[in-house]
Amino acid sequence: MSIRSDAGPGGSTTLPPGPAAATAMVPVWDKLVRAFHWSLVVLFVVAYATAEDAEGLHRFAGYCIAALLALRVVWGFIGSRHARFTDFVRSPRAVLAYLKLAGTHRAPRYLGHNPAGGAMTIALMAMIGGICWTGHLMTTSTGWGSEALEGVHAALANGTLLLIGLHLLGNLFSSVLHRENLTRSMITGLKRT
Repeated sequence: MSIRSDAGPGGSTTLPPGPAAATAMVPVWDKLVRAFHWSLVVLFVVAYATAEDAEGLHRFAGYCIAALLALRVVWGFIGSRHARFTDFVRSPRAVLAYLKLAGTHRAPRYLGHNPAGGAMTIALMAMIGGICWTGHLMTTSTGWGSEALEGVHAALANGTLLLIGLHLLGNLFSSVLHRENLTRSMITGLKRT
């Protein structure tokens, strides 16, 4: 099996398998990406858990999430190589082709996000952005007390839970397929070449 390593925006290089390739560790996820990821996890849990009981904490978590999301969007343009959107945003055709290969356990390995992981990242960011926007609108004079807006806000939050579940399953699947711990790499920032 060969290992696929991104060669640049949209490009890739196939590396031969071997002991050196299997044991060399390289930095992939920078500190900002890791801090964003784990802060978002904690803040989303806090916001979701306090939706009914602690409005002040719920709003605070929501605005912190919005600030994190804005920072991540900026970092997606100016950040490190694997943090940039150009490194992991692929066409729907590329995502579907990758998923087809994954279904046959022949999906190539990427140092950064694979096409499905990149699509999930964008989907999660869009959903969370929608949650933040609708949550903010509910604090304005035009959105205050709107049951329809509250329904959209709740639907986006519950839809995000579904995406999180798919994200975790994809993480587990890729970890098993490529014999690597993707969760650990999001903690350490390192992946094998």
